[in-house]
Amino acid sequence: MSVGRALRLSLADFYHHSWRLLILNTALSVVLIAVLVVALFAPLAVVLVLLLGPLAAALMHCAVTLAQTDDLALRDAAIGLRLHWRRGFALALLAGAVAVVGLVAVTFYGRAGAVAWPLGAAVLYLLLGFYIFQLHLWPLAIHERERPLTAVLRTAFFAVLRRPLASVGFGLALLLVNTLGFAAAILPFLTLTIAYSFLAAAHFALPSSPIREA
Repeated sequence: MSVGRALRLSLADFYHHSWRLLILNTALSVVLIAVLVVALFAPLAVVLVLLLGPLAAALMHCAVTLAQTDDLALRDAAIGLRLHWRRGFALALLAGAVAVVGLVAVTFYGRAGAVAWPLGAAVLYLLLGFYIFQLHLWPLAIHERERPLTAVLRTAFFAVLRRPLASVGFGLALLLVNTLGFAAAILPFLTLTIAYSFLAAAHFALPSSPIREA
């Protein structure tokens, strides 16, 4: 699906199911904020971020369900958590490991002097590429839960290679949406940008559903 169509369909779905998405978005955001607050006082508690993986998988299950069926119920979140908590944890572990390694590398090259700055810039580009890869990976991992995760990783990787410009444009569009939403909100989780981003990723990364096309 094109970037523009994915964003437009997500906006329409967002409008029709806003109160359900508000509840799901708020639940994930509250847990995220709580983990970050705890981590300020106990840095080792940052590992609790991995607990967000199953919750994010449940939210993505809701996004995939809505994108594919044009329907959503709150019970879908519980179903998604039950079905995907292990995969969500694995995806969070992967994302967390890459983020930590990338942060350490950028910090190291940044302090190594001007000679190493190009290497730091290269790491930043790789992290951006990994973020764009995630926009394909999560919807596919939830939608194709019967497939091994290694196979889904390959599928997501080649999906980015097949549509590099569209994938980059989509990733930058969502980054802009979340940045503006965070800056404008009194309470960040009230912007609903997290739920919208998940829904947009489901529309963008997955084939159009015959139900939606009918």
